[in-house]
Amino acid sequence: MPRPQKVEKLTPRAAPPALVSIVCPAFNEYESLADFHRAIRKTMNAAGQAFEVVFVNDGSADETLSLMHDLRARHPNTTIVDLSRNFGKEVALTAGLDHARGDVVVCIDADLQHPPEAIIEMIAGWREGYDVVYGVRRRRDTEGWLKRNAARAFYRVMSRIGQVSLPENAGDFRLLSRRAVKAVGKLREHHRFMKGVFAWIGFPTKAIFYDVAPRADGVSKFNYWRLWNFSIEGLTSHTLAPLKVSTYLGLFVAFMSIVYGVYFIAKTVLFGDPVPGFPTLVTLMLFLGGVQLIVLGVMGEYLGRVFNETKGRPLYFATDVSYSETDEQRREPLNVVVAASSIDRDIA
Repeated sequence: MPRPQKVEKLTPRAAPPALVSIVCPAFNEYESLADFHRAIRKTMNAAGQAFEVVFVNDGSADETLSLMHDLRARHPNTTIVDLSRNFGKEVALTAGLDHARGDVVVCIDADLQHPPEAIIEMIAGWREGYDVVYGVRRRRDTEGWLKRNAARAFYRVMSRIGQVSLPENAGDFRLLSRRAVKAVGKLREHHRFMKGVFAWIGFPTKAIFYDVAPRADGVSKFNYWRLWNFSIEGLTSHTLAPLKVSTYLGLFVAFMSIVYGVYFIAKTVLFGDPVPGFPTLVTLMLFLGGVQLIVLGVMGEYLGRVFNETKGRPLYFATDVSYSETDEQRREPLNVVVAASSIDRDIA
């Protein structure tokens, strides 16, 4: 059953945002980055909207960083956050939000599968009073049968057992108001599942629909193994349901073991049939051993997360941050991670 949604009165915003920050994490996106930047400029300039592009280089091994600096040299409204290594898209997205200065922030991928034109519709939703405006795919026809149905199953499971409901076919392509960005910035867990984080903060939310375009260049960085690990991350980061399932599984196995034992005792007493020996014993031992390993694995996932959180490490290190000309006009940076920033200064 879907969770009841809070009814909140919207306060329309009369003026457009003074500045829109467009956050784009990039890992080996050299082939598509220039086309992406060109498409963003075309869309935002046609709308007459002031904007900055916040690139986050997530440890790229190609010429992505050099191209970012080349784009910044020709277009000063570009910020570059160069992470010290590959921290993963979820952390890179967080780094971009930390360094974005706009009244609204748009998260978007560099592969041009998210249409830049939809940003204007998102801004219209923000002016209606919404704090989060997220994009939803109309269709997933470009994906294979397995990936399409696995994604559908994942969203449905997360919406039923998670702390919050995840809209189906909604990714990281979304607009956040300044107060939503500040709320996300306060959530610093290391095992990050940003779709769950965006849903957890609440605030008035609106969906818009868009058609997914083919990738401009290259191939997707997410293979089936990475998607599987990503789904495990989402489940264990935002719900305790796997632990509860382990408990119920243990109770079920214990109950069936009692029933099984009573059955064989009754059969032996009433009919004199001998209890089956070695094959039955081996089967039961293997079954119970498998159940124990599954439960231990689930517990290990959660204990590992607790262990990582207790270390108190920063989410990321940035070896260099080149702010846009728009940022330099503002005296006080907003939402910068203190721990990461202090070490950035030490490294410099």
